[in-house]
Amino acid sequence: MRSRAEVDATLQTAKLNPVELLPAVHCLSFGPQVGSGECCLLQLEPGLCAELEAGRSLVIRGERDEHAVLCSKDKTYDMKIADTSNMLLFVPGCKTPEELNADPASCNIIHSQIAGFSNNYWELRRCRPKLKKLRKLLMEDPYEGPDSQKDQTSTFSKYTTEDLLSLIQASEEEILQQLQVIDACKIDGYWRILDFDYEMKLLNHVTQLIDSESWPLSKVPLCLCLEELGSLEPKEMIEHILLSYGRKYVDDGEVFFEMHEDKICRAIARMLLQNAVKFNLSEFEEVWRQSVPEGMTTRLDQLKGLALVDKSSRPETIFLLKVEDLPEDNQERFNSLFGIREKWTEVDITPYIQDLCAEKQTVGALLTKYARSSMLNGVKVYNSRRPIS
Repeated sequence: MRSRAEVDATLQTAKLNPVELLPAVHCLSFGPQVGSGECCLLQLEPGLCAELEAGRSLVIRGERDEHAVLCSKDKTYDMKIADTSNMLLFVPGCKTPEELNADPASCNIIHSQIAGFSNNYWELRRCRPKLKKLRKLLMEDPYEGPDSQKDQTSTFSKYTTEDLLSLIQASEEEILQQLQVIDACKIDGYWRILDFDYEMKLLNHVTQLIDSESWPLSKVPLCLCLEELGSLEPKEMIEHILLSYGRKYVDDGEVFFEMHEDKICRAIARMLLQNAVKFNLSEFEEVWRQSVPEGMTTRLDQLKGLALVDKSSRPETIFLLKVEDLPEDNQERFNSLFGIREKWTEVDITPYIQDLCAEKQTVGALLTKYARSSMLNGVKVYNSRRPIS
């Protein structure tokens, strides 16, 4: 136990002026069985500190073969170990200079025992939620309807919300939001994605009813839809398809849906393209125009992230290229895209990399990092920075 005289002698040897220092002195000593590795340090931004102080939880997610992420209620953070050249000491009850200044009665010499130490800490960095696995899991066993024999004999796992929270590296809010984006629905307590053929069957029932009843696309009554189509398909499936392809609203106490023209046209285009390797563009546009419900207008910009037009071929062609089928990793995504097409315009590539943008990151910044630009016939194009095998 050091005395004040010993402390003053140490200061004199170190050529430090006591007047320039706080009067209180921490004298540190190692406690019994002190070792590293027993405690981990986690660096938190103010927002995450506030989450913990408010009594909410932070959760580390990731299976054994995955890089761990930390999730709050609505955000996902990448976790990396940051080494430090200074040894970090764990001192229970240690007082900061601010606390010492606020407590003039503090003991002149404070003897503290070191409980542990570390040479690194976990550093958090906001990252995109890893949601590609969500669709992959649900597509293992798509729902083909109540009469499907396959659904009754399937050996694939089905997933509750709790199951998905334990398997997907994303926050709860991000997972629930993505379930809406991919039009998943709960059936018997499990999240399911509709088989595309069954989904189109349901959509066809709805659009044919709208046409036969001459309802405006902006005002499709839920009650009458369920009444007319309930004998063909489960009512909850009819309502789900209306929710997937329309906006729900209430007018004078009755529930209506405003149908999304772009989404319906996009789904019909996918149906036409899925069985063809390539489709003559002009022929496709004509068949597509004739296939959509009356009153709807087809436009190629409805197919962003779904199909790609090849303007270099003669005649021009179009083929299915879904953004959800591409790799989730940035470099792998660009490798895949440059394997499909050597040179891309920014307009063509944007729908296929937009989802890779981190918070406050632009498509231009991604292209600068992963692609090389050049001019081709007066148009800026992008190609790979590295050879594509």
